Amino acid sequence: MIDRPDSAPAAAEASGPRRRLGATQLTALIVACALFMQTLDGTVIATALPAMAHAFGADPVHMNVALTSYLLSLAVFIPASGWMADRFGARTVFRAAIGIFTLGSLLCGMADSLAFLVAARVLQGMGGAMMVPVGRLVLLRTAAKHELVGAMALLSTPALLGPVLGPPLGGFFVTYLSWRWIFGINLPIGVLGVVLVTLFVPDVRQPGAARLDGLGMALSGVALAGMMFGFETTARGVVPVWLSLSVLAAGLLAAALYVRHARHHPAPLIDMSLMRIPTFMVSVVGGSLFRVGIGAAPFLLPLMLQLGFGDSPLRSGFISIASSAGAIVMKPATTWALRWFGFRDTLLVNGVLSALTLILCAAFRPAWPLAAIYAVLLIGGFFRSLQFTAYNTIAYADIPPARMSAATSLYATLQQVSLTMGVTAGAASLEATMALAGRGAPIVSDFATAFTVVGVVALFAGPVSWLMPRHAGAELSGHRVAEAG
Repeated sequence: MIDRPDSAPAAAEASGPRRRLGATQLTALIVACALFMQTLDGTVIATALPAMAHAFGADPVHMNVALTSYLLSLAVFIPASGWMADRFGARTVFRAAIGIFTLGSLLCGMADSLAFLVAARVLQGMGGAMMVPVGRLVLLRTAAKHELVGAMALLSTPALLGPVLGPPLGGFFVTYLSWRWIFGINLPIGVLGVVLVTLFVPDVRQPGAARLDGLGMALSGVALAGMMFGFETTARGVVPVWLSLSVLAAGLLAAALYVRHARHHPAPLIDMSLMRIPTFMVSVVGGSLFRVGIGAAPFLLPLMLQLGFGDSPLRSGFISIASSAGAIVMKPATTWALRWFGFRDTLLVNGVLSALTLILCAAFRPAWPLAAIYAVLLIGGFFRSLQFTAYNTIAYADIPPARMSAATSLYATLQQVSLTMGVTAGAASLEATMALAGRGAPIVSDFATAFTVVGVVALFAGPVSWLMPRHAGAELSGHRVAEAG
């Protein structure tokens, strides 16, 4: 049984599977409300980047800073999410996080420059850093192990509506109204989220939470910020090379100091010793490679359609939803697939198929029939959805209850770092291809190269699953190795 708060009434344990499942479903749906807002925001802004670049007088390719600044903020502040939930209670932290995220959205809509927008996105990231990890922690502490696959699938199903609705909404607002409207969508959702959290989310926390590792938070923050800034600016050449290399060196030094600090601290903010658990290690390493590849797609695809194909923001938005539609179709089959094939074989085969559909996006051309593009994106989203659910579930299969907060913090941190690296890898590949060809603006072949690069990175994720036994996660999925062959 996954860890539950000591304050939970004994009657809750004896209330039967049906009541527990009902509580698990309710918690998953509330957390999904926050995740919906987060994913909607990310996909809406991706579609609107060219229009925002025009408003600010910036290069559309360089506008990925609006995406990476948010992701970087998430990576810096997520490490403290588990400790915050244990110290102040999940409900209090969750509610405050939604409020901060909503305030950041309001400020984004008021931005009059790229610098203002980036600052507001950083504030959004501070709120987002607490929303999903803390919500996931509540779910892990209230659900039984055999409920987790279904709960994780349910958690992400409403959230998948964000990528479905985001591109067409973004295209509609940019085409007929103003890009500023895209951030106003979060305001009513944020208010609803605060109300639902107040009414229904239990205030779970780990008894006897350790003191905050302040030095660890400072070192990890400098390390993550320095490395992300250094890698991205070196690849894009937007600041002097000496500055990029200096900041990168500072980040690497801070990372080395953090590793040394963590080895001697009784309760480090980021507990790297969790990587000794095979299922967690596979989910982190394989999942990171997979997210680097997949994380570039929301940035590359709208730009390819608008700058390479000449499509309008509205048309590119409607095309971009196909991947998310495929993900929604997959969700009902997730539990069946993992029960039949198990986590290891699913992650291997499905990971390869997912990467190949991403690489196939490199073949997109304006002459392609729209139905063919939709088919590739739909199938890719179908496989991708299963892969993400499998990674997000197997990560916690063997985590002791007392270390669950540390595990969710570490996993969410590395998850966001890999997504940030995905956007950076996509932008860097695009910039490098343009530079080698001596072009000042990207063409279709430049996007094709970028999709190929990130797709190959994702391809390496599947074989990592062989580092865990075939029966791994059987208690979660119900998979029986003997019956499977």
